[in-house]
Amino acid sequence: MIVPRRFCGPPDSGNGGWTAGALAALVDAGPPSDRSDGWPAIEVSLRQPPPLDAPFAVSEDAGVTTAAVAGAAVATAQRVERALTEVEPVDPATAAAAEASYPGHDFHPFPTCFACGTAREEGDGLRIFPGRVGAGPAGDLVAATWTPHRSLHEDWHAYVDEHPRASVAATWASLDCVGGWAGDLTERLMVLGRMTARVDTLPVIGEPHVVVGEGRGRDGRKTFTASTLYDTDGRVVATAEHTWIAVDPALFGGRTPVSGS
Repeated sequence: MIVPRRFCGPPDSGNGGWTAGALAALVDAGPPSDRSDGWPAIEVSLRQPPPLDAPFAVSEDAGVTTAAVAGAAVATAQRVERALTEVEPVDPATAAAAEASYPGHDFHPFPTCFACGTAREEGDGLRIFPGRVGAGPAGDLVAATWTPHRSLHEDWHAYVDEHPRASVAATWASLDCVGGWAGDLTERLMVLGRMTARVDTLPVIGEPHVVVGEGRGRDGRKTFTASTLYDTDGRVVATAEHTWIAVDPALFGGRTPVSGS
């Protein structure tokens, strides 16, 4: 397993969602033989910033899959049986309109982030720019549109249908930063600590989708959020829950959040 530089979050480490998804795809937890079918819920914990362009050694022990570099664990993944609570859908027109109010247009701690960075070109980054559309149980409700680019093509090539689909890692990435923007990313710098995702079907390349995020509370340095990806017919494609950790911006090459500038 390698995290190519294209898939950075902070400038010198991997996007948490992409890295987590890449490891989740290697978990021996009964992934479907046809990758357009559903994947089980998998929990990934990030132990340290994922290095870029470095080979990870991947091993499995007692149901836990570990990705390590130089003998140090970077991330661990395991199948979980608990149900994930989905974020309620937002219609495509509302999601598209919300993108104009994306806080990252005015301030972004990691403008080159693969998932939500404003400095990434179309077809390179995902350019998911969620804006506020309401209030969640304990934070903002945000939404954006996303159309998977052909460069994100799933590399398993095993489908019942003929629709090209985005990779597992790209699907997890699409569910990542939208959670941070639903939390308190504009108030303090956070990085992904844990992400649990269930993929019902991989998203079709070139088809419009809506991704929604919801704040679900805060405890000290931790912020809890969730996100759900919907297809053009309003069906759930994938859903996730996150735990974010507040960090010192200087440790991750990030810009200082608005409240501290």
